[in-house]
Amino acid sequence: MTNHVHLILVPDDTEGLGQLMKRLAGRQTRHHNKLECRSGTLWEGRYKSSLVQQEFYLRACCRCVELNPVRAQMIAMPEAYRWSSCRSRLGLEPAPLFDEDSREHGLYANDTAWCSQWREYLASAVQMNEMNLIRAALQRGQLTGNDKFTDDIAGIIGRRVELRGRGRPPGKGYGTAMMSGN
Repeated sequence: MTNHVHLILVPDDTEGLGQLMKRLAGRQTRHHNKLECRSGTLWEGRYKSSLVQQEFYLRACCRCVELNPVRAQMIAMPEAYRWSSCRSRLGLEPAPLFDEDSREHGLYANDTAWCSQWREYLASAVQMNEMNLIRAALQRGQLTGNDKFTDDIAGIIGRRVELRGRGRPPGKGYGTAMMSGN
C-alpha cells in the first residue's frame, strides 16, 4: 500500500514476530535515511497484530490483504499489484516467500486446481461481518476467531480474552459511591 504494509506471518515462537518487526523497522529506516539523506524514524508507531484462527479466518485474512489494493482503487484486479503474494498464489509466478508451512496451513499449493479455487475465493463477496471482525481485531490487538478459539486461547494463557468496548463496563450503581460501616 502507499502508506502501510500488510504481512501474514506464521512465526516459530511467541517472540518471533516482535523480533522480526524490530529488525524490519530498523533496517528499512536505515535504508531510507541513507537513500534520502535524512534522519529520524520512518514508521509512525507500533505495528498492529492479531492472532488468527487458522481453520476459519487465516484464508479470509489472506484474501483481505490481497484485495486491499483493489478496495483502495489502486488496481482493478488483485494479481496486478506488484507487491502482493496474489500472483504466486494464482500460479502466475514463482513463490519464493511461501514455504512448507504455507502449504501446511492451506495458504499456498502449486497446482492448477488450488490456484483456480483461490481465484474463485478472491472473486467471491467478502462478508461485512467477516471484514469487520478482522479489522476490529487488528486495530485492538485482539484475536481473530470465533468464540471457541477465544475460549481456547484464554485457557492456554490463563486469563480472559475478549473483544470489549472502550471504557469501564456499565453496572449496577455505576457512578455512585456505596459505603458500609459497622
